[in-house]
Order: sequence, then C-alpha cells, then structure tokens
Amino acid sequence: MLLAEPYATKCFLPAGTTAAQLSTCLLNPTATNCPGQLLPCMFDAIALKFTDLELSIDSFFLVTSGALVFLMQAGFAMLCAGSIREKNVRNILLKNMLDAAVGAIVYFLIGFAFAYGDGGVFIGSNQFALGMLDPKLYATWFFQWAFAATAATIVAGTVAERCKMEAYICYSVFLTGFVYPVITRAVWDSRGWLSAFVSAGSGGPQNYPLFGVGMVDFAGSGVVHLTGGTVALVAAIILGPRIGRFTDENGKKLKTPGDMPGHSVSLQVLGTFLLWFGWYGWILSEEGVFDLTAVMNGALGGLVAITAGTATVYPWAAVVIGLIGGCVYIGFSNLLIKLQIDDAVDAIPVHFANGIWGCIAAGLFSAPELMATVYGKSQYAGWFYQWVYEDGRANLLYAEAIGVIYIIGWSAGLMTPLFLLLKMLNLFRVDPEEEEAGLDVSHHGGSAYSRSALTSSFVARRTSADNLVKSVVDEPKDEVVV
Repeated sequence: MLLAEPYATKCFLPAGTTAAQLSTCLLNPTATNCPGQLLPCMFDAIALKFTDLELSIDSFFLVTSGALVFLMQAGFAMLCAGSIREKNVRNILLKNMLDAAVGAIVYFLIGFAFAYGDGGVFIGSNQFALGMLDPKLYATWFFQWAFAATAATIVAGTVAERCKMEAYICYSVFLTGFVYPVITRAVWDSRGWLSAFVSAGSGGPQNYPLFGVGMVDFAGSGVVHLTGGTVALVAAIILGPRIGRFTDENGKKLKTPGDMPGHSVSLQVLGTFLLWFGWYGWILSEEGVFDLTAVMNGALGGLVAITAGTATVYPWAAVVIGLIGGCVYIGFSNLLIKLQIDDAVDAIPVHFANGIWGCIAAGLFSAPELMATVYGKSQYAGWFYQWVYEDGRANLLYAEAIGVIYIIGWSAGLMTPLFLLLKMLNLFRVDPEEEEAGLDVSHHGGSAYSRSALTSSFVARRTSADNLVKSVVDEPKDEVVV
C-alpha cells in the first residue's frame, strides 16, 4: 500500500514509498534503502493524526455539552407550564417550542455571523447562514445556538398568560438575531471589547483587554441570563400585570396581591431537575420549612450566580456564591411585588438579579491560578485575592461592573422601543376577555388537558364583528342517582 499522498508530498518522500517500507525503516532507520526524511515525516504524520483526534474530541465535547444545554429547553418548558394556571399551558408550551425552532433559523441566518464572524470589536460581518464557516466549526454553531435559545426562553415565562403570539415572535427574533449576538461578541469572542480572551499586544482589533483583564463570564451569567432577565424586566413593566394580580377587573388596587399559584408542582419540580442537570453546576440547599416554589427558584438562582465564575472559582467560593444567590432571589422577588411588577414564573429575580450577582461574584472570587489556566493571565484576579496577596487593585471587578452596565443598557435600550411599538400597535397584550378565558381556549382551540368527567369551563366563540370571546358556560353538575 502506498503512503497517503499528503504525507508523501509534505515530507518529500520518494514516489512509490510503501507503508511496509516505512514500517521496516521505522524499526531500523539506518537501513540503506530508507529515505532520509523518514523519521521527520513519521513524526509529522503522527502529529497530524493527534490533531485530527483533538478536533474530534473537541467536536464531541461541544455537541454533548450543547445537547445538555438544549435539554434545558425541556426544563424551561416544564417549569413554565407548572408555574402558570391550567388555562394557559398549551400557549406557553408552544412558545417554548418556537424558541427552539425560530431561534435556530434566526441564529443560523444572522445571529452567529454577528457574534463570531470576521469584523471589528462590535459586530461580525460575514459567515451569514454559516457561509465561509469551516465545516469543522459546525459543532461550535450548535453549541452557541443552544445558549441563544435559552436567552429568549427566559422572557417567555415572565410575560406568560397575557402576551400575544405575534409580539412573542417579534421580540424573540430580534433578541436572538441581533441583541444577544452583539453581547456575545463583546464578551465571548476574542475580538470583543469586553473579552477576557484577548491577549495583551496580540495585534488584533483590540490589543489590550479592558482594564488589562477583560470581563470574566465563562458560561453566561451576564451574556445569557442578565440579557434575558433585562429583556424580561422591561417586557413586564411595559406589558403590565395580569388581571387580578395587583388590581381587580375594574382596575382598583388590591389591598394584597392576588395569589396566582401554578397548577402543577410536579411539572415545576421536573423542570427544575432538568435545568439542574442541564446546568451541571453547583447548588446549595438549606434545611427548614420553605415554599417549594421559592426553594426551586432559589436553586436556579444559585446556578445562574455560579455560571460566570464556574471555571475561575474554587468550590468553597461556589458555595458562598450560591448561598448569596438564594438570598438575592428572595430579596428581589419581594421587591418586584412591592413595585407591582408581575413576573408569572419569577424569572427576573432568578436571571436578572442573579445574573448581576454572578458577574460581580466573578470579580470578587476568581482565583489567580485558575485565571491563568483559563484566560492565560493572572495579574488581575478577584478583588479578594488582590486585596490579600497583591496591592488591592480591583481591575477585574471594574471590568465586571462595566460589562453588567453594558449588557443592561444594550438590552433595555434596544428592546424598550420595540415593546413600546408593539403596545402602541395593540400587538403586545391579549384582550381582557381572552386573558380571563385563558389563552388555550381563546387562541389554541381548547385546554391542554382532556377531562372525561368534566367539561370545559369556557366556550370560545368568535364573531366577525368584534372577534372576541363571547360567553362563559357553567360546568354541568353531576346527577345523583339514588
């Protein structure tokens, strides 16, 4: 068998060199019929084989990790479905499906190009629809798309039970296709102005990272969760609360917020465990008597908080960050109620508040030796380490703070006009009658659950005149047979 042409050409071996001859000469390189370039060529061939193996392992890792992240979509779907009322389950599940489907198309066409295409520090300018992208990097696209879909899903839970489908598709496309990719480029791409992956004096578009270190957000406390949480907060404020949450049907303020518990604790717990498994991160729980929903969201808040510094903090710091993350969730959840901001699934305290805390925590607890391993620089570690071992400079903490401000400003600055426009065009919120009846009946033809013993409480009947739900039918009473 002749030696593969690339190897023979690269190493200048005589034409017709066979694999058997190479094997013989490898054992006895001093034989007279052995080409002088044999050993260098063999080592080059072995190096190329190891390079191919490394690429295969990297691709396998990215696809496997991406699949775990994508599994979180099932977690979000179950958590959202269980956290809302029964009459809106079909609607929220459909929106979660659209996050994956529409998000994949939009991120394929433009999102990935804006985030990782060639260009400047702000945005990419090629690789649209993966054109000009090395096929070896397709696994990278899959991995990044799974994160992009997550950012949009965060918003779905917050505006559940009252957001129109048209509005949902509009903001999901804009968020996945433009808002999120620009933030991704700033923090995760080595050319981004916030990136910690930039090497000092590299000669690239940005020679030096921000404050000499850049923003540490290894897995997305800021990029994914703070972005989604900011958009969710803006959407909740503009959209307004659900009917009966803070005001009655006549708009009169309630003395105490109306209780709107989710219809299925089982789905909530299942969703939490799916998210936990997909995160594959740290979590801390305490003993005692707690509201189950608060415990589950506190766990998710801890996961969000550790996401930024997951590669740069030690386990003891992860425990501290997770514990504080649970407290941050509880405090911010109570604050939203005081401000009368209605979040159907408490996504804002989990993702927005703990997204901020996670980034700040990375600026406090990142260890210098771990920073050197991940980012190739250790002169500016977490502020606690700088204070104890160095001169107390808080460069990394400053970079984290700038990153948080940028993410909030960019997300809110772009999404607020969109939400206001949708509201002005009456495309944002469903009609009160439809909201009362439930989006499953008024928009999807019936409840998500089929019950043989009971009939539906509502009958959706549209007319060409007003296109609204017209009647509510009482449930029939069971007859007693004596």
